[in-house]
Formats: sequence, structure tokens, C-alpha cells
Amino acid sequence: MATDTNTAIENDDEQVQNVEPKVSGSTAAAILLMLLDDNEAADILRHFEPSEVKDLGSAMFSASSASEGEISIALSSFIGQCKTVSALAVGAEPRIRNVMTEALGNVRADNILSSIAPQSSANSLEMIRWMETPTIKKILASEHPQVGALILSVLKPEIGALVLEGLDEGLQTTLVYRAARLTKVTSTALEDLEQILSVESDADGAKSLVQIGGKADTAKIVNNMNKMTGEKILKSIKKLDKQLGQDIEDEMFIFDNLLELDSKSVGEILRSVEPDILSLALKGASEELADHLLGSMSARAADSIRDDMAESAPVKRSEVEEAQKTVIAVARRLANEGAIQMGGGGEDYV
Repeated sequence: MATDTNTAIENDDEQVQNVEPKVSGSTAAAILLMLLDDNEAADILRHFEPSEVKDLGSAMFSASSASEGEISIALSSFIGQCKTVSALAVGAEPRIRNVMTEALGNVRADNILSSIAPQSSANSLEMIRWMETPTIKKILASEHPQVGALILSVLKPEIGALVLEGLDEGLQTTLVYRAARLTKVTSTALEDLEQILSVESDADGAKSLVQIGGKADTAKIVNNMNKMTGEKILKSIKKLDKQLGQDIEDEMFIFDNLLELDSKSVGEILRSVEPDILSLALKGASEELADHLLGSMSARAADSIRDDMAESAPVKRSEVEEAQKTVIAVARRLANEGAIQMGGGGEDYV
């Protein structure tokens, strides 16, 4: 009887040992990222959307305690999925292009490929960033404003500000206004741009969407412009769309930008902010920013704020953002009054 019982226990142990741990897709991805070199993992993360990066980051914290069996399963899953990728897919597009060009010639091959190749217009957008500033400015001045806005949206902010300088004031407003309203465009809408740039690129027959522009990127462009010019453009945009103009202005100086101010300016701002508001605003700040702001206060006041933050209960993100807006509003008011300096484009300061 005892022997039967021992045998049953041994069988149960074997079944437990044979049960493989379950690993979700996000956990497997997190494990693989943590096995990579930091730079390699960072390069991969750059290709994900912010929401996906957040999910992966959370999974990476959980994966830090993964067992050897879970790591093995994640690797096996990755290897298995890699085997499903056809060898024909590697370098397929250039090979197909070369074959058609060899058989039909450049013109006929291009005509056919323009209607069947699933190619995005990303290369054309990237090409703009390598063009000379005078060339870009010439295009902005001579082409339809919608094309100009598209170009403006993909430039680095400091280059965008540079190419706007010297253009007609009305055109400046139109371009910034249209660029701020851009979020996604169909890839077929980029065909005119491709022709203007005179590059060998196929029009994308698919209606895929390219994420570009928007208020945040436009705000960076205006920030890099001469302050007086930027203010004129914002004023004109507010006449066209008051809310859009305000949104751009809000994006021009965000809470994280306080890190760029000197200790004297930060001290001036914090003297006009209630301690409870500052404590709430800092809940959403990086450690570097918190140290920068609190470093402008007396040690006693800074310790009081830190204690309040440590002892306070969790709060809603919306409450933190509202507190940060209050601090930013104080900074803007003091800048307009000339009490502090907030750097802008060119050599102007307020």
C-alpha cells in the first residue's frame, strides 16, 4: 500500500515537472529585449508606438524575475516564428525591381511597379532632411502650401524655423497653420512631393498612413524661430483657429522645459507657486527635473516638499498635469513681465 502511495506521489511530481510555464507574447518579447545589449534593445524600441513601449516596459519589469524555463520558452518561440519567415522575403523588393528593369527597361518597369509595389514614401520624406536649406526654401515659396506644410512637418525643428525665415509673413502663417493640422496623410498624397524632389521613388498604391507633423512638432519649429516672428505667426494662427493657436503655444513650453532654465529663474517661479501645487506637479517629473527645481529652494523647503511627496497618496494623472500647467502659467506670466528669461529662437529673449 505504502509502495503504491509513493509511486503515486512520484508520478505527481513528474507531472508537475513536465508542466511547462506559460509565457505570454509580451513577456516573451520583454525577455528577448532584456537578453540583448542595451543599445540593440533601444534600437528595436524606437520602432514601436509609445503605447507599445509602455506595455513592453511594464513587461520587462515583470520579466526580470523570469525563470530559466520561461527564458527557454521565449527563445524557442522566437526561433520557431523566425522559421516561418520565407527566405524569399529577404531582399524581395530590390530583386523584383532588378528583374523587371532588366526585362522591360526603366520606364515600363517603373510604370508597372508604381501600381503594384507595396512601398511607402518614407524614403522621399527622409530625402527632404538631406536637402540644402535654400532649395527647401525655394520649394516652400513656389509650391502649393499643402506641399510646403508637408515638407515643413518632416524637417528638424531648427531647420524648419530657418527655412521659414525670409518668407512672406502670410505664407509663414499658412504653412505653420497647415503643418499644425497635419497628423496623418495617405501615401498617395505624397506623389506630387516625390515629383518635386525629382527622386527615383515609386508612388505607393496602398492607402497606408504616415505619421507626421502635428502641434508638438510645429511648436518646436516656432520655438526655434526669431521670437518676434514666432509671435506674429501665432497671433495670425489664433485668428484662423483660436484653439489650435493656443494648443501650439501650450506645446512651446512644457513642464520638462523647466530643466533648461537657470536656478535664478527657477527660484523666481517657485516663489510664486504654492508648495502643495509644486509637490503635486513634481509627482509626474523625472528625478533630474525634481532635483533641478528643488535645488533652487532652501534645503528646508526642499526637504518639506520631498516629505510631502513621499507621504501623499496616489493621485490621478489629470491632477498632476493640471498642477504642472499651473506652474507653467506662472513661468509664462513672469517671462511676459520680464522677471525671468526663457530662451527662444534667434537672439531674442523675454
